[in-house]
Amino acid sequence: QVQLVESGGGLVQAGGSLRLSCAASGSIFSINAMGWYHLAPGKQRELVAAITSGGSTNYADSVKGRFTISRDNANNTIYLQMNSLKAEDTGVYFCYLERRQSRYSAFLVTDWGQGTQVTVSS
Repeated sequence: QVQLVESGGGLVQAGGSLRLSCAASGSIFSINAMGWYHLAPGKQRELVAAITSGGSTNYADSVKGRFTISRDNANNTIYLQMNSLKAEDTGVYFCYLERRQSRYSAFLVTDWGQGTQVTVSS
């Protein structure tokens, strides 16, 4: 079992900043990537940012230059620094972890956090 616990969401004014955290625990073997998805009201979930085990990062065009994803490998934790927040950044942010199923299998599985709400007031 793998657990992902997110924190750091809240209410902020447009132009402000928030820092999200996602801590993974449990039977984790060989993390492939971790990242964040954004679910805005009335829209489909979209990938916001991801970081691979090798440190490569990927961002949605809508957040490039404003959001930064980072990681603490020792603690299986990732962070999402969100600056210059806009009203359209409002929604629930879900952390995910992509990993090998076990040391005996190359099959990849994805675990999800419960989500943390971010509300940006304009």
